[in-house]
Amino acid sequence: MSGHDDRNHRHDDHGHGHDHDDDLTPEERDAGQMRDLLGIEDADVVGDPFAVDDSDTGSALPGDQDTTTPDEYSVASVYAELLARAPENKMEPRLAPLRRAVEILGDPHRAAPVIHVTGTNGKTSTARMIESVLLAHDLRTGRYTSPHLTSVTERISIDGAPVSDAVFVRVWDEIRPYLEIVDRELTDAGQPRLTYFECVTILAFAVFADAPVDVVVLEVGIGGTWDATNVADGTVSVITPISLDHTDMLGDTIEEIAENKAGIIKRGGFLVSAAQPVEAAEVLLEKSQEVAAQYRFEGIEFGVESRNIAVGGQQLTVNGLAGRYDDLVLPLHGAHQAENAAVAIAAVEAFLGAGEKELNVELVREGFAAVRSPGRLETVRTDPPVVVDAAHNPAGIAVTVTALREAFVFSRAVVVLGVLAEKDAEGILEALREAFADMPVTLVVTRSSSPRAIEPTELAEMAQIWFAEESVLVEESLDNALATGIQLADDPQQFDGLVLVTGSITLIAEARILLGAQETR
Repeated sequence: MSGHDDRNHRHDDHGHGHDHDDDLTPEERDAGQMRDLLGIEDADVVGDPFAVDDSDTGSALPGDQDTTTPDEYSVASVYAELLARAPENKMEPRLAPLRRAVEILGDPHRAAPVIHVTGTNGKTSTARMIESVLLAHDLRTGRYTSPHLTSVTERISIDGAPVSDAVFVRVWDEIRPYLEIVDRELTDAGQPRLTYFECVTILAFAVFADAPVDVVVLEVGIGGTWDATNVADGTVSVITPISLDHTDMLGDTIEEIAENKAGIIKRGGFLVSAAQPVEAAEVLLEKSQEVAAQYRFEGIEFGVESRNIAVGGQQLTVNGLAGRYDDLVLPLHGAHQAENAAVAIAAVEAFLGAGEKELNVELVREGFAAVRSPGRLETVRTDPPVVVDAAHNPAGIAVTVTALREAFVFSRAVVVLGVLAEKDAEGILEALREAFADMPVTLVVTRSSSPRAIEPTELAEMAQIWFAEESVLVEESLDNALATGIQLADDPQQFDGLVLVTGSITLIAEARILLGAQETR
């Protein structure tokens, strides 16, 4: 892990990439009069909510400013090509085609050691924290996470910044002919060709090898055992809290889900796990022993010693595997993020010193101070407060509302909610009702532009099991829902109202755009 000087690399370079403007659907354009209330200009809402332009998103390194993008390609055209494949929610439970693809490409997944991250909730935030602490140690990082909020390039980050559009397109152009070989082999064998997620995963490995990076922080898409990312062998396997989600694909018990996620624990590796339900912990322990991997669990070998609310986040003291780290300022809200921070520290300790070498506390402080996690309890408007959060299962909703109530002072809540069809909508609604049991709540049900979104009228019918009929409002378009929510929270006759936008990552991605949130780095 050397060679930083000749790259002119600076671990404290935090330049931002550009966000992309997005458009309203035809239905949303009818609500143009609401834009003043939302506080946005017409120029902020042009384009397609799931498209990207071909402007460069920027890069942390001057050397990454590749200007050789082929005229016939742009990020938008590559994205369209990817979307023409089997969609992200139709991932195939297979690894053989991935192994074939990386073999043809010269094993780019082995170009740098991997810290592999799975779990039900907290994967992306934990991956970002790990990345930030590694950057503070002057290591060049590649981070792969999903899904994206604005541009597909956000999934593949170099040194904390989305890969430049030029590099994204160039590397895709280079690997595409080889992926077509695999596609033909699959088609000849009567199997589906490489899926959207499989292709983006292979592209990420190729980008990281091309950079090159010192370490890859790799987030699983779904599960672990047969996820496309599991073609890599993680030096350190990180498992965040496990709960019920994706039950149609992973099983409908904690044990079954844990067994799938345990698939990322590799022989001779090192498991760092968040505190888990007993049934999940037993599965992870058994798998670690089976493959002779070291294992460390939050609450036993490491954990949060103390936390205090601070402006814009919290101040922590963490007992790691090898050291105690105090006065850590984490600009994220919630006890769950403090626990993610402890897991991140333990993961870096495991990676850099097999869990036996204390990290430099100043570098850990520097890394945490730079952490950002867009779409996770993110304040996108202050008067009244509008907070967006990507929680999309009952466990996620519960921790989100707990953190929200800790970080903000409010006596009334307006929840703008949209849920995808494959999710536990009834469980989400029940979790919201329980979390806000002691205060007035208005539910504004709506939908994102995803074809998988539950229709608002259907979601409203479900909601009336837990919420009074007069407390449930239906808005077919998201911009109307946001405007209604803001109007309700900003009632001059009642103070201390807050708007929470949640239930689906696609929903909060579009809400961020409508409300002018820019940073996705």
